Order: sequence, then C-alpha cells, then structure tokens
Amino acid sequence: SKRGRGQHGGDKHGDGNKGSGQRQNFMRTGYETGNNPFYLRFSYEPYYKGHHLRREYPPLSLQQLQMFIDTNRLDPSKPIDLASIINTGLYDFKVEWKHSGVHLTDEVGVDNFNAKVNIEVQWASEPVIAAIEKNGGTITTAYYDIHCLHVIKDVDKFFTTGVPIPRRLLPPSDCLEYYMNAETRGYLANPEEISRERLVLSQKYGYELPKIEDSPNYEMLTQRKDPRQLFYGLEPGWVVSLKDKAILKPKADYLKEFYSS
Repeated sequence: SKRGRGQHGGDKHGDGNKGSGQRQNFMRTGYETGNNPFYLRFSYEPYYKGHHLRREYPPLSLQQLQMFIDTNRLDPSKPIDLASIINTGLYDFKVEWKHSGVHLTDEVGVDNFNAKVNIEVQWASEPVIAAIEKNGGTITTAYYDIHCLHVIKDVDKFFTTGVPIPRRLLPPSDCLEYYMNAETRGYLANPEEISRERLVLSQKYGYELPKIEDSPNYEMLTQRKDPRQLFYGLEPGWVVSLKDKAILKPKADYLKEFYSS
C-alpha cells in the first residue's frame, strides 16, 4: 500500500494521533498556555471590587424641590419623604441601577428656596441643611435597604400583593456613622444633639434660627418615623388591602415582637 506523506511514514501530517490538535480546535483569542499567563504576570487595580454593594443617590436640587412645591406636586403641609418624591413622577429612580434614595443638592436654588418643609432624604450637604432650617423647616437623613426601596418604588403594586409591610433594616457599617451623626441630621442621632447642632449651624451661616415651637405646624415639623418604619401612619407587619379598604394588623405576640425589634 502507498505510504502517507508524513515525515515518519504516517498519515497524520504532524498533528499526532487523535486529540484536539487534529480537529482544528484553535485556542480563543488572547488565551495563553502555561501557569503564568499575561493577565496574572503583573499586578492590577481592582476597580470593580465591591461594586455590587455600592449605592448611588440621584441628585435633586433645591430648585427642583421648590418647583415641585409650587406646582402642587408636593404638599408642604405634610411630611415629605422618598415615597412622596417618587410619586411626583418627575424624579428618576431605578432600584436596579443601585439607586438608594435622594441626594438633596445645593447646586441650584439654595438662595431662592423659601418653603417650610419637614423633609426626609438619604443624603444632604451642610448648605442644604442650612437652607431648609433657615426657613423654619426640618430635615432628616435616613437609610432604606434594598427590599424597602423596591416597596417604595411602586407602593400600589406592593399593596396588591397582600404582603405585610416589611421592617426597615439598620444601615450597614460603611454609612452607620453618617446616620448617627447629629451634624448630618441622621435619623439615629440623639435629638438633643440635633437641637444643639441646629443652633451651631445657624451661627455659622449667620441667620436667626426660627423657633419651630412657635410654628402652627409644629406637630407636622416634628413628625418622625421609627427607625424600623417605612411609611408615615403605617407600622411594619400591617397588611393594607386596597380592595377592601382595610388594614390587617398582626395579633400574635411573636409577630409583634419581630416587627418592633
């Protein structure tokens, strides 16, 4: 029989006997053999380390907040929180983009803001706090976990599920100090320290601090949520039925203890 063209008389043409090399199974682009490839040969900067845990706070300027109030999209006679700001339909909020709440900024409108409000946001700078309190208002910075943010994003849809209102989780360690600080008006701060910091801030910015005790809206201005509470007037563990227009409250002691702890 006629011999093949291989160097040693075979018919594999230098590709060996069977195996991936004989079947045109080429290496993918950029692949390098050995135990010390290029991407491990040099040090690198972990730019995306912990990226899935990072939070983003979409900005809302004081001018936009004033516009929401002037156009009756927000009622200054009631406490303003994340749910009411989302319900305006003008604040772009996407939980899937790691949005974690409102960042109230002083970019535009810090000198023209004249509304007296009780507002709860997730992040605020010192000039913003001064602009709110200068008009006799109050501001609180509060944390919402990812599960509660999904509830707040579409409240009507959540109430149709028949699921109890969840309790709000405490902030993680990377922002716990911020929400316990009276200077940032954290919701976990001591109220006496907040009163002292209100006076200190007014002296720093040179305005006379209005006495909210003399305001006819004193009860509204001092209204605060419990650290576990998600909505004003609704407690964790309650089930809201939109169809029956009723609120179902837990009766078992272990449920009451769980949602209040």
